[in-house]
Parts: sequence; structure tokens; C-alpha cells
Amino acid sequence: MDFLDFEQPIVELERRIEELKLTISDSESSTDIDNEINNLNKKCETLTNKIFSNLTEWQVVQLSRHPKRPISSDVINAITPDFQELHGDRMYADDTAIISGLGSIDNLSMMFIAQEKGKDTKSRVYRNYGMPRPEGYRKALRVMKLAEKFSIPIITIIDTPGAYPGIGAEERGQSEAIANNLFTLASIKTPVINLVLGEGGSGGALAIGMGDSLMMLQYSIYTVISPEACSSILWRNPDETEIAADSMGLSAGRLSKLGVVDQVIKEPTGGFHRDPELMYQKISEAIVDEVRLLSNINISDLLERRRVKFRAIGQFKEI
Repeated sequence: MDFLDFEQPIVELERRIEELKLTISDSESSTDIDNEINNLNKKCETLTNKIFSNLTEWQVVQLSRHPKRPISSDVINAITPDFQELHGDRMYADDTAIISGLGSIDNLSMMFIAQEKGKDTKSRVYRNYGMPRPEGYRKALRVMKLAEKFSIPIITIIDTPGAYPGIGAEERGQSEAIANNLFTLASIKTPVINLVLGEGGSGGALAIGMGDSLMMLQYSIYTVISPEACSSILWRNPDETEIAADSMGLSAGRLSKLGVVDQVIKEPTGGFHRDPELMYQKISEAIVDEVRLLSNINISDLLERRRVKFRAIGQFKEI
């Protein structure tokens, strides 16, 4: 299926419109068909606006995992035509769940580190469904230090259900690899911009999600645990995912109100996949603006700014 349950009424209208377009060949009735298509288009637009203006947290979770939602490689290829991938952690292997390399936007050099889910069954298996192993995080660490050496801003693109929890990953030091990345990102002497593209899950996302500016797409999520896992743990029932999602407040809108997110990039009504070209342009502009802003800050001031930012998370005052 290439649509979500709550999108079905919209999809049915769109299919009806496409069917009518195929019947326009009859010139005698084309005017009537055109009128009906226009009416259906208006009805479809109204219905879409109605549905997407009042999404639940669980529906936002579903949108972040939408089968048609562009993935990290789509974004990188669209905004950095000169991207050159760097492979391997120089210790064990090249983890295909993480793409890293050099590219530029508007003549600004950047180091990209992105989690890659894949698009179809074959590519998803190849990319391990976007769940990095320790060697993936060590590859990310290697290119982070390379970027620091040459004073190149780092752009991380987050889209993962979490770090891979397999036995082999644990044997090779999954938790240590994640912790080492966090330790490095906290003090790395170059600007770091984090973009949550779709699903930002658990420590697997956080391992490349610490930096100077956190941007989220409107229908992306960032959470310590998936709603399904939260439901199973707290309610002992995997069917309470909607309640779990609402309780967790994992959408960009909710996190922005808490001050965790620095910028929310608005998506077209219906989601990223409805107008990818527009979103690529928005993402590119947002990244360039942040890079230029952060590059003008003295490194010592940037590190202090980063320290203050993360120490302030979770601090509240009761009035």
C-alpha cells in the first residue's frame, strides 16, 4: 500500500479524478467531465486540508514512516549534486545504514552523515532498514573528525527506527560507539546541524543528533522509544500505540513548544512526498542559512552556546 489508512478518502477521490481524465477523449461530453473534475479537485483539496489540519500524534508517526516519503539519499542527491561518499570505519566494515561524505550547497562545503532506510524490500535489507551497527557510528565518527580537521560544517540527516539491537552489534560495542559519538559531538570544533527527516528513534538517532541547530520537518518525529515499544512496556499491550504516542509528544510541533527543536520546516499539505521538489528547496535554503549563521560564530563561543543549549533541556520553573 502506498497510502495510510486515514488518507484513504483522499486517495479514493484522486483515483476518481484520474479515471475521469481518461474519459475526456469524447469531445461531446468533455466540458461536463471537466466541470466534474474541477468540483472533485476542490472537494479533494478541502478534505485534505481538513484531515491534515487536525492530525493526532500517532498519525504524524505514520506520516514520518510513509512508504512514499523521500529518504536521505533522495535529499542528498537533490541538494548536493557533487556529493562524494566516504566509506568504512577503518576498523571493521562499511555499514550501509549510514551514508557519509562531502558535498556542497551554494559553494559552501559540508560533510554529510545520513541514516538510510532504503525504498524497496531489496534496498531496505541492504540498508538494514536504516538501523546502524557500531561500525556505522564509527564511520560517522571518523568523518566527523575529518570535518573538524578541515573546519567543514557537519550536516547530519536523521531517519532511523533506532540502532540495530542484534547480538553482533552488541558484541562489537554498540552502546560504546553511540556514547563516543555523543562525547565527540559535544565538543567538536566545527558547526553541527541536525535535520530530522522522518523517524528519529532512540539512541540510534541521538548518536548523530547532537549539535548546534536541530531542524525537524513538520511531519517527522524524535523520540526516546517507539510508540509500539512504549505501549508494550507501560501498558503490557501493543495495541495502545495511539495513547502512547499522544503521551510521549514526539512530533515536531510538540517538541518545538518544549524548546527542544530550533526550527520546524513546514511541509506541503499531505506531507513531503506530495511536493518533493519544493521540500528539497526548503531544506537546502534552511541548511545554507544555518551554516552561514553558525560559521560566523567564534568556535569557543559556539562550544559554549552548544553547552548551554543542552544543559537547558529539561529545566523548568513552576510559577
